[in-house]
Amino acid sequence: MELIQTIEDWAWIGWLVLILLFLVIEMLTLDFTFLMLGIGGVAGLASDLLGAPLWLQVVIAAVVAALLLLVLRPPLLRRLRRGEDPTPSNVDALIGLSGRVLSTVSNDGGQVKLSNGDIWTARAEASAAIEPGAPVRVSRIDGATAYVRPANEENA
Repeated sequence: MELIQTIEDWAWIGWLVLILLFLVIEMLTLDFTFLMLGIGGVAGLASDLLGAPLWLQVVIAAVVAALLLLVLRPPLLRRLRRGEDPTPSNVDALIGLSGRVLSTVSNDGGQVKLSNGDIWTARAEASAAIEPGAPVRVSRIDGATAYVRPANEENA
């Protein structure tokens, strides 16, 4: 019984550590999840300072955090991401890009020159080989290999 009383007497330190931990994680992730959990921890700390028992502190912290996650986080994320550039970048920008075959592309390999000027190791998406000079379109990228299909296919 004395251990439980000691934990309840020093619970405010646990709440402070938890709040600081959540805020540090939030600074690394910038996803508002741990911010909401940290605010829930502030509610738990406040209830501790008002003399609530430990079980009630945990319930209050959990309820506040859950409400904030469900109610406040979604509009904050929308507001944060409203100015993002929707243009794909890096590998995502290569999907759908056209190009020409430099050396015969089959399931085993080949080379293509994409319309952005890059030369990629390529493999044919279908089982048929694609001859040099044929127009192709990138269907996916796997590592340093572009999977291509003939540009004249209907699903291009």
